[in-house]
Amino acid sequence: MEQEVNASAKPIEALDSANSQYQSTGNPSPGTEIKVFAPATVANVVCGFDVLGFAVNEPGDEVVMRVTDKPGITISKITGDNGRLPLSPEKNTVSVSVQHYLESIGRTDLGLDIELHKKMPIGSGLGSSSASTVAGLFAVKTLLGDDRDVAKLLPFAIKGEEMACGHGHADNVAPALLGGFVLIRSYEPLDVIRLPHPAGLYCAIVFPDVDVPTREARKIIRNTIQMKDAVTQWGNIAGLISGLYTHDIDLIGRSMQDVLVEPVRSILIPDFYVMRDLAMQAGAVGFGISGSGPSVFAFTRDEETALKITQALQQHLTGIKINSHTYVSTINDAGPRVL
Repeated sequence: MEQEVNASAKPIEALDSANSQYQSTGNPSPGTEIKVFAPATVANVVCGFDVLGFAVNEPGDEVVMRVTDKPGITISKITGDNGRLPLSPEKNTVSVSVQHYLESIGRTDLGLDIELHKKMPIGSGLGSSSASTVAGLFAVKTLLGDDRDVAKLLPFAIKGEEMACGHGHADNVAPALLGGFVLIRSYEPLDVIRLPHPAGLYCAIVFPDVDVPTREARKIIRNTIQMKDAVTQWGNIAGLISGLYTHDIDLIGRSMQDVLVEPVRSILIPDFYVMRDLAMQAGAVGFGISGSGPSVFAFTRDEETALKITQALQQHLTGIKINSHTYVSTINDAGPRVL
């Protein structure tokens, strides 16, 4: 019998003062160090633009955080980014989010040094900035012995997304932080719900090595839509969530249709519809763009089919002279973890 993840409709509220039930097990001494992994995520899940996302087991990012004897945050090292990310703590999503968190609990006296190790491609549509930010926030929370629900970190993670792509959405950071499959019901007030899902659902991911910046991908989305398209989209979102709750994988697949965003964003991804046809022919349940792209993903009923799909798509991309990376994973229900 397939298991499901417990769902919770409890709203998540921002921390607005140092008195917000914060409890610490003590002050970490200089030299204390922690290493944290946070996972990549697939946002939108085809029909759920800005409101749906789920975490995968790989890839992900790692943060090493150590306590120093001088108040303030420094970033001493970044690897795996080819020099693209800033070492300045005022400009890096990890340090900015951590700083907001420290201010909220009245711990700006703390000194922290951060190493960021990018273990996933930047600009992949797999929540690269989200994984880094979540790893940093989870690291400082753990160092301080903050015993509150990890969901309390979400408002600070959203601050990081706002810096990274100009829009403070939660469809990457929420699943990276909470694990599993997540619905953002509302942003004002912030109301996030963790959804159940079939345990046997696999995800095949292919990242074509082409550039699709998130900011640019958002600019081409239509600001107005026709009512008939809105009705179609609502039906698909409802169908997808119903399929998750009832473990109806066929319903999940039928609901993975997007008439609003995918028709525009697919233009930026070479041979998107060719890849979709190849994936469906190989046994995919459903297929779509991960986040803003260029990564694409397919749901499957088993690992063997997922591997078959990634091989077929990678072979096609090689044939049109595009390098790619592939990943196969179940849905990651754990979120960040200490290494």
